[in-house]
Amino acid sequence: MAIRNPQPGASLFPIIETDVPARLDRLPWSRFHWLVVVALGITWILDGLEVTLAGSVAGALRESPVLRFTAADVGLANSAYLAGAVVGALVFGWLTDRLGRKKLFSLTLLLYLAATAGTAFAWDLPSFALLRFLTGAGIGGEYSAINSAIQELIPARRRGWTDLVINGSFWVGAALAGGVSIVLLDPRLFDPDLGWRIAFFSGAALGLAILLLRRFLPESPRWLIVHGRPEEADRIVAGIEAGIAARGHALPPVTERARLRGRRATPLGELFRTILRTYPRRTVLGLCLMGAQAFLYNAIFFTYAMMLTDFHGVPADRVGWYVLPFALGNVLGPLLLGRLFDTVGRRPMIVVTYALSGVLLAATGWLFREGLLDATTQTLCWSITFFFASAAASSAYLTVAESFPIEIRALTIAIFYALGTGLGGVLAPWLFGILIDSGSRDQVLGGYLLAAGMMGGAAIVAWRLAIDSERQPLESVARPLSWQED
Repeated sequence: MAIRNPQPGASLFPIIETDVPARLDRLPWSRFHWLVVVALGITWILDGLEVTLAGSVAGALRESPVLRFTAADVGLANSAYLAGAVVGALVFGWLTDRLGRKKLFSLTLLLYLAATAGTAFAWDLPSFALLRFLTGAGIGGEYSAINSAIQELIPARRRGWTDLVINGSFWVGAALAGGVSIVLLDPRLFDPDLGWRIAFFSGAALGLAILLLRRFLPESPRWLIVHGRPEEADRIVAGIEAGIAARGHALPPVTERARLRGRRATPLGELFRTILRTYPRRTVLGLCLMGAQAFLYNAIFFTYAMMLTDFHGVPADRVGWYVLPFALGNVLGPLLLGRLFDTVGRRPMIVVTYALSGVLLAATGWLFREGLLDATTQTLCWSITFFFASAAASSAYLTVAESFPIEIRALTIAIFYALGTGLGGVLAPWLFGILIDSGSRDQVLGGYLLAAGMMGGAAIVAWRLAIDSERQPLESVARPLSWQED
């Protein structure tokens, strides 16, 4: 690594020549990478836990002698959670690019812990919705920091599979929530107004344990270099290399070097010029992918419990049993299909997963409208559909995270998440709550077809605009804004 002092009148930061990015990409898979997967993947486990609890306890909230929510009230509270996630992603995404990935891990997780524990003490719709908003803000803030760190710490040849698996771990949390709800919503064991309150404490307990685990994760070396701290970056990578070498792995030499000029922060004007002028096709692609998957997931998953209770007569305390196979399909999708995103390629896999998700959802809606599904077969159809939809949704985060320069990566993820969720997700639970409240199968089918159409449209856009970024270094996919030519 070499540092060259600037000429008089140049930036306060010198030009840095470093091989750190190439050294990170040459690393074999190791215990360090498993630590990244576990410590960062917990974000999606927590999100899955929260969203699934919100869906699983929908019946309990409506039966609660204190709250007595309607289906529309439940949808409104869920929309508040998503709105909070949007605001949190933007605020904390901006901070992540300035203060670093690691610092924001603890802050956003602490906000989540306090808010989800506080939800257990909600006494009416406004208090419940406010606490759900704050819970969402903590989770939304995590998205930016976590996806940035995944991209910057994982070797290029494994980046796609790792990103999809971590994002897909949402459904591990969903399965946990389903199991918890089976016990806590059983009226023989817990009072109807007590079980759902205890359920929200389970998320806080899990998050508290992860605070300790994240202490062992380093700051992103790539972020440190861009912010003029190459010595720290070198020490971190050297430590990782030493641990790998101690286990008998011989590391090949690297010849590629990056030449960057460090900076304290990136002005918002430069960010928007990059998004809108430098990469307009990637911007359109990211918005379409994020918006479609957000509408699909938030529409179906926030209201699946009401579908089961209102149309299939499933008791509220038994809904959790139907979450488990649904969650299994969602976990297996990224796990089994994820490697294909690194081998077959990004473009064909994004197109296939989005298109199949739309077709299968439309077919499920038609079967439901015709009365051909019961609770079991409805869940089976959902499970098959979301086997592909889970991989599709995860690929949206992967696409956005690797398509833009490191200096604006976290805030760009936040912007696309916010716009995608705002356009496709915030209104979805409320809209589907109204459709389900109507009791009309035709109206519910209309909602399904709308979601299916959005997924199909995103597949068409991906076929035209997706980039072939598989196995490519991040610096090749999106040249850093601080890059200096020789």
